[in-house]
Amino acid sequence: MTGSTRRATVSRHTKETAIDIDLDVDGSGAVVVATGLPFFDHMVAQLGKHGGFDLTVTAKGDLDVDAHHTVEDVGIALGQVLAQALGDKAGIRRFASMSLPLDEALVEVALDLSGRSFLHYEVEPGREPLGTPPFDPQLAEEFWRAFATAAAITLHLRLRSGKNPHHILEASFKGVARCLRDAVCIEGGGVPSTKGTL
Repeated sequence: MTGSTRRATVSRHTKETAIDIDLDVDGSGAVVVATGLPFFDHMVAQLGKHGGFDLTVTAKGDLDVDAHHTVEDVGIALGQVLAQALGDKAGIRRFASMSLPLDEALVEVALDLSGRSFLHYEVEPGREPLGTPPFDPQLAEEFWRAFATAAAITLHLRLRSGKNPHHILEASFKGVARCLRDAVCIEGGGVPSTKGTL
């Protein structure tokens, strides 16, 4: 966290991936995402745009093996940068939930910036790869698990209706983005917990 602004930068470099992320929670929705997976870029961009964050993500991974490491490690780094940018979370709203429609798809999202990592994922987008190079829709669950764990948040996603895998996944990412936008809002002066810390 830099000064009194809610901004952070994370670099995560392993033998499998090299990821750099810059996040400004109080941004304007300016987004640049480049992971080598255009469909995944489109999904991650929803988090910045609909979360109202300025977000820059660059990732290079072993896509010749498969997309798993890249997707999971972006989730880890994104969770880490969000946790750092929020700092002690003083004054935040903390909780948010919504049902987000995208054509025939309807996804319910609820989250708590709790300091406790938990993911409940009841979304079945199918197994047909999306985009070129192909993105396996099943990897979305790995992304959300990595993100929720690294950010130390409680996150529930549940599919209520939907057939088109693109619509289902995009509704999921937009729903989380809008919930994050609400949950990080400053509406008080203290940490919103009877424990005094999150």
